[in-house]
Amino acid sequence: MLVVPFQAGHLTKLPLQSAQAYLSEWVSNESGKVLEDSPSYTALVGNEPVAAAGILPQWHGRAIAWAFLSSMGAGQFIGVHRAVKGFLDGCYVQRVEMTVDCDFPEAHRWAEMLGFTMEAERMKAYSLDGRDCALYARVLK
Repeated sequence: MLVVPFQAGHLTKLPLQSAQAYLSEWVSNESGKVLEDSPSYTALVGNEPVAAAGILPQWHGRAIAWAFLSSMGAGQFIGVHRAVKGFLDGCYVQRVEMTVDCDFPEAHRWAEMLGFTMEAERMKAYSLDGRDCALYARVLK
């Protein structure tokens, strides 16, 4: 697995996992351009993207974490997890937030593995398609 700087075109080549399939309408080169201008990376296996993740700064001291993942195997996920955790551990943004679909237990587990703490258990109709989401944050002390 090779981790490279994120490029907008990676999103259109990334086959999203079933839990994120509803985002496929949002994924485009145009939306990717916004993410390309922020600290973000793509995990490649061969020349194919299996994951893309990063942070989107909101203002000084606050950013939103994002990730698009394919249905990769456990071995590839471990590599992606290590890369994302390493990035976050070296990220000195005071507050990094992420939202997680309330009905996706694996995402809740990953948020906790990355060092995030749940701050809001349920934000109703929060996602693009109206799903309820939980809010997690990683706050530097």
